[in-house]
Amino acid sequence: MPQNASFKSLAKAKVYAHIEMWRPYTVIWSGLVGLVGACLAFGGLPSSDIAALALFIPMMGWIGGLYLSDILDRNLDSIEKPHRPIPSGRISPLEAFLVGLCFALSGIVLIVWKLNLYNLVLAAVIAALVFLYAFFSKSHGLFGHLNRGLMTVVAFVFGVVCINQPLSSVPVYVWLMAVVFFVHDTDSNMVGAIRDMEGDRAGGYLTFPARYGLRASFALSIVLTVFWWALTVGLVVIYDVMSVWFFVGLGFEVAVLLALYFYFLKSLSCYSRSRGLRFHEFFVVERILFAIALLMGLVEVSLAVGIGVIALAVTLVAQKTLRRRYEFAASSKGGA
Repeated sequence: MPQNASFKSLAKAKVYAHIEMWRPYTVIWSGLVGLVGACLAFGGLPSSDIAALALFIPMMGWIGGLYLSDILDRNLDSIEKPHRPIPSGRISPLEAFLVGLCFALSGIVLIVWKLNLYNLVLAAVIAALVFLYAFFSKSHGLFGHLNRGLMTVVAFVFGVVCINQPLSSVPVYVWLMAVVFFVHDTDSNMVGAIRDMEGDRAGGYLTFPARYGLRASFALSIVLTVFWWALTVGLVVIYDVMSVWFFVGLGFEVAVLLALYFYFLKSLSCYSRSRGLRFHEFFVVERILFAIALLMGLVEVSLAVGIGVIALAVTLVAQKTLRRRYEFAASSKGGA
């Protein structure tokens, strides 16, 4: 009986370590971006199987990329985050590689089964961008943040081409919306790097916050946010492609954005890693609300709200129960 209990305890710890690596509080965003791309290109909700694939395949690829990123980051993590699954020994690099490969291959199988050549090519592109980010660009300042923005653009375009229409027939506003996601996630990634400024400097990863500091990061984030937000509203108004429900959803997103920058501004004189983590937690919630606002303008409001409730519930619970554990040692009360 004690041996059985010990086995169950070890199995539970192993499963929990893998869920930590999945980062459920961030991975949902990649799926929502794919779904928005499919709905925007289709002009509404496509068939249920296409919508499901546009939602779940980017998430599967994203998780595979997170495993690869953590494998390549294990030496950096051992400096400041030795409690993470790989540097702590809870998951070996080989195990992480094999599980990440399973996620990636499962996504490819689904693409070959149900989608088209464009989707397969984009899967290869995202794999290359993930490798480039983890192996090179993450440590090269703004280039790393731009790389992450491109990864989100690929997730969006993946959703667009899921509906299998000629690229020449895709409306111009769809491609312009890709610019929105590019700038948005460049911004989000840069803000997310604030919490790791000290560790990144120690490991030679000169992200924008590590190189230029908190105030410059705050100013850059304001500029990028004004740009992507204004472009989004401009596209919706000029092309009249969404219902008024988009603006209702956008109101909630704006409230979170204002809270983020108010908290950010207050923290300039009393920064801590805990506050740095909170900056990105705001962005994680904001981008879910942003995606749901777009869906509210494109599909039945009840469906969009239902997806939003599930996405926010998973995100908030995962941030509460997993994120600080992943960013800090269990004994740390401080921050991220």
